[in-house]
Amino acid sequence: MEETRCKFWLPKKNRFCSNARLNGSSLFCGNHNRRTDGQWIPCPIDPSHSVLKENLDGHVKRCPLLKQVRSLSQQPFYHKGINAGKEDDEEELGAVTSTAVEDNVTSEMKRNAVHSMTVPEFCNLIKKIESVHALICNGICDSFKIPEACGMWIKREIDRKLPFQEKHVTQQASILGNLEEFGVLKNSVGVNQDDEKATPAVVEFGAGRGYLTQMLADCYGTKRVFLVERKSYKLKADRSLRQKESLTIERLRIDIEDLDLSAVESLRNVPYLAIGKHLCGPATDLALRCCLMEQYTQDKVEHCSSNNYIRGLSIATCCHHHCQWKHYANKKYMLNLGITKEEFHAISWFTSWAVDADHGLDHLDFTDSRMHLESIEKELGSGLPVGVEDIVRNMKAVERAVLGFMCKQIIDAGRLMWMKEQGLEAKLVKYVPSSISPENHLLIAKLASLS
Repeated sequence: MEETRCKFWLPKKNRFCSNARLNGSSLFCGNHNRRTDGQWIPCPIDPSHSVLKENLDGHVKRCPLLKQVRSLSQQPFYHKGINAGKEDDEEELGAVTSTAVEDNVTSEMKRNAVHSMTVPEFCNLIKKIESVHALICNGICDSFKIPEACGMWIKREIDRKLPFQEKHVTQQASILGNLEEFGVLKNSVGVNQDDEKATPAVVEFGAGRGYLTQMLADCYGTKRVFLVERKSYKLKADRSLRQKESLTIERLRIDIEDLDLSAVESLRNVPYLAIGKHLCGPATDLALRCCLMEQYTQDKVEHCSSNNYIRGLSIATCCHHHCQWKHYANKKYMLNLGITKEEFHAISWFTSWAVDADHGLDHLDFTDSRMHLESIEKELGSGLPVGVEDIVRNMKAVERAVLGFMCKQIIDAGRLMWMKEQGLEAKLVKYVPSSISPENHLLIAKLASLS
């Protein structure tokens, strides 16, 4: 039996792989067999895996996800790329664009672009980041809220079968606490459960296993939930949620980029609340467009029906280093600040530096705008040939972290301004200390009529 098993050694498990070998002379299974020297390209159906170019025609006919993609394409709410944004958005702003739509710019491409800058170009970009941050990021305040309604979760008075990790529960509770303080959520105690205005439907973007919605349903009496997630997960909250007799749950397995929310039949004429915890990179921009771009021009916000609107929105952003210019919601605002597409991608790459420092220090000092440039000038004064890559490598961790947090705040401030332009009352807060999570920005918004 052992002779038919894969000979790839798994050091973490201290044994060989137990899968069967490929037919023929190979010693390994399909997962561990050495790749050929041919050209590997992403599968057009599911880019998470790749295939040999010469095998592509045959693969697309039997890809495991083909059936799912065909089924999804027949759904009325599927509209390919409806929330993606456009590379040619710049044309409306009088900027020059390429004729082709570019692919995602990877972190490696962003890093190489930064390293290829001249030292003066790099210094000018640092100056611009510090100047823009000082101009637009003064109103971001700490707002760590643990509402009384979430006491059953905080005290662990819940079903023991539900997973409990304190840092995640704390983040979820603060997201809901900020919504309650902002006037979007109401504590279910003393609220008429038949009043739909008091208990709107909930759409959770990037829902994952759905435990943010689980807490919301447990603590605020939500009656109808829609979980939007493109991946399939085990140990989901769905089973627990379906045990609530008064709750209707619908899971939409679709990329936010392709979701036409106005075409979801069961959500029509229903007020809803949009939420998301740690919407990675451009997923935040996709979700904002999904909720606001088509439904809310300024005219519609002012004249919307009281029983057919997005009541509020709460999105915890994260992974800004994955942000893409073509998806970003507020290109116009960035260009007006003098930030080009190339500089935006550099700024998004800098955001990864925010995790460099000790996050037990919740208050990094943003006041010394000369800190980064003084470090660079010291490098240049050494008399040795210095390039941008050398400067980046020799920056102190705290300097990199400060610059990274600046860039995160600039990106989220642009999103905040975009929501305000749609006629919403909105704010950007730090909903947990950095010691709990360095990804602690929360965008919250509501219709001005709810104030």
